[in-house]
Amino acid sequence: MREREFWQLLEEVFGRTYGRSIAHDQRMPKLANMTVVEALDAGEEPRVVWNVLCDQMEIPDSKRWGSDHNAPPMPAA
Repeated sequence: MREREFWQLLEEVFGRTYGRSIAHDQRMPKLANMTVVEALDAGEEPRVVWNVLCDQMEIPDSKRWGSDHNAPPMPAA
């Protein structure tokens, strides 16, 4: 997942205004208590940030990947 795709999903799943608010205000304990913006700026993979955020916000798999419902592949280890 590219960062651009992350932001598109954020807006699709949470809405533009609420999504941007979450990105700046919601702390994620599983990612060193960083916000979305801080985690991405720190170099965390967008897919990891997305999954942690969705888990924390209790977004089910059926809704977290937007209208196409296809999860992008995991990055190579």
